[in-house]
Amino acid sequence: MSRYRPPHHPSRQRGSKFITPVGAQRLKDELDHLWRVLRPQVTQAVQEAAAQGDRSENAEYIYGKRQLREIDRRVRFLRQRLDGMVIVSQPPSDSSRVFFGAWVTLEDDNGVESEYRIVGPDEIDAAKGYISMDAPLGRTLLGKRLDDEVRVEVPGGARTYVITAVRYEPSGE
Repeated sequence: MSRYRPPHHPSRQRGSKFITPVGAQRLKDELDHLWRVLRPQVTQAVQEAAAQGDRSENAEYIYGKRQLREIDRRVRFLRQRLDGMVIVSQPPSDSSRVFFGAWVTLEDDNGVESEYRIVGPDEIDAAKGYISMDAPLGRTLLGKRLDDEVRVEVPGGARTYVITAVRYEPSGE
């Protein structure tokens, strides 16, 4: 088994590179917390565990080292991800169409309304109604207008919706 790893291609990075200002700040805050707070705490705990002697059977040492690897992996990911991000802070000139950052109200065939916000893959939150622009529904909605009918293939079959509202919030949210 070889240790060779194919070169990393930024173009194959996970998902779209767009993010809202709030989402970007959340990722920056997570990175800062991991690097300035959590990593020094875990490093100190590993040093204390290592001082106890035999490291091969020292559970605190082994667990601490594993935590450090996970923290470092996440820090690397966040730094790479933030480097390539495009922060979208202004609404589009045509606010009647669905673009990144839009709140879209949809009505299904039964008259049930649901509201979603089109965001990047780093901000997905089903509880808040945030869906990725890369998800089937998000891709279908992009570029559509008020009163357009959209058809989306979902695991349970095709669903049809009518866009009843499109709105954008200021960058402060």
